[in-house]
Amino acid sequence: MRQSTVIAPSILSANFARLGDDVAGVVESGADWVHFDVMDNHYVPNLSFGPMICEALRPFAAHAMMDVHLMVEPVDALVVPFAKAGAGLISFHPEASHHVDRTLALIREQGCKTGLVFNPATPLAWLDHLMDKLDLVMLMAVNPGFGGQGFIASTLDKLAEARRRIDAYEQLSGRTIRLEVDGGVKTDNIAAIAAAGADTFVAGSAVFGSQDRRATIAALRAAAEASREP
Repeated sequence: MRQSTVIAPSILSANFARLGDDVAGVVESGADWVHFDVMDNHYVPNLSFGPMICEALRPFAAHAMMDVHLMVEPVDALVVPFAKAGAGLISFHPEASHHVDRTLALIREQGCKTGLVFNPATPLAWLDHLMDKLDLVMLMAVNPGFGGQGFIASTLDKLAEARRRIDAYEQLSGRTIRLEVDGGVKTDNIAAIAAAGADTFVAGSAVFGSQDRRATIAALRAAAEASREP
């Protein structure tokens, strides 16, 4: 079951000198979620920000859900601080957790939606045992750690497989799970990404690097939705 299109600009590409204004601006320009790429210089070779930034930006995000993507290891120690800081959804990489089921339960206990993230070389087999505990599946279309990378084309086939798994589960369970893509999403490739099965799109440099963010978000949404029309 395809859900409505969600555009989630990643603040990793925002201007950190005026982060609050940038977040408020993209929400006013039509963003549905605000995406937080949290990096620890351990699981990935970069360092971004922690719960205090998330908490400080909560008022600027207004109605938009704060979509927190933890590229950290270990995971559990940061779940509660980010939940308290205002996260609405927390996703993480299964390789970074010693007990994936326990981490998902911890996220749920904090009142947040759950997400599991798959790097380009991470197999989807984790979903065989966890689908009933997920609200979102995210595929990385780049190797995590840096913004502005190019989209890895083989992600399209992997997206199609994830879509098949999600559709089969939804038909049996009646639950819905979002399928998110992070990395290299642009106006010129979002149609193909949506056609492969995605309904939720992280766009960093495409949005924050645009001279007209409202127009760019509208163009991303229109291209994604047009590709999903029967």
